[in-house]
Amino acid sequence: MERVNKLAAQRAVVMFSMSSCCMCHTVTRLLCELGVNPTVVELDEDPRGKEMEKALARLLGRSPAVPAVFTGGGLVGSTDKVMSLHLSGNLVPLLRNAGALWV
Repeated sequence: MERVNKLAAQRAVVMFSMSSCCMCHTVTRLLCELGVNPTVVELDEDPRGKEMEKALARLLGRSPAVPAVFTGGGLVGSTDKVMSLHLSGNLVPLLRNAGALWV
């Protein structure tokens, strides 16, 4: 969990992902379309990916543990939470507050 927290705190938006996950790709595209440049940590390409995946599953309370999006070092959630925030108009303000958007 320490590594997850350390990576999540390094940038305004960090997403833990799997390179073959279609929902991870969808969330990444949404963030990019909004003008965010998220740091994407591909767990299947990281030597400590399995360890981080288990920590994220515990944190989220579900498996699979990806995508897991963090803003400003805090957990936002998975696809359902990100999409819910977007549809309600609350995602952009959250991204602005994290310093990921300036407009």
